[in-house]
Amino acid sequence: MKKIMQWGLAATLVCGASIFTSCKKANVQEDRSATEETIGSPKNAVHEVTSEELIRTSQSWDGVELPDYFQGKPELVAVKYVFPAGQKLGWHHHPVINYGVLLQGELTIIGQDGKEKVVHEGEAVVEMVNTIHHGENRGTKPVILYMFYLSKEGEPLAVQHPEIPLE
Repeated sequence: MKKIMQWGLAATLVCGASIFTSCKKANVQEDRSATEETIGSPKNAVHEVTSEELIRTSQSWDGVELPDYFQGKPELVAVKYVFPAGQKLGWHHHPVINYGVLLQGELTIIGQDGKEKVVHEGEAVVEMVNTIHHGENRGTKPVILYMFYLSKEGEPLAVQHPEIPLE
């Protein structure tokens, strides 16, 4: 069972990395064009694969240890979120482990205890699990966020708490 969980995590990471890579493909094309214009020759353009580990942790952004994996068949889910400037998400919690990469904008995550985390463009974040929180786009441009969930069939990715008012 432990091997299944390890393979599930590996698959989540590979899935997340490949989606992030494909999203950044357009930016790479723009970078190549800029490089070619700057240097003046396409043969001088960089054509190497690079990698950068964005995060490696066993804790959510607030320092709490992530829970042990569930038993059963894993379900990997990738979601693209777009939050307009000024948008506030309602209070919610995630019953499953999830992490993501912010591609654009700046997202503020607020725990029910008032603790805040500001996530900037290009940063990775590991969300709280089973802890109520909400997010806000306090910036001037839309937030584009890719989140990756390690779930199991039938498990919700988030549970809303409309009974808690936003201020």
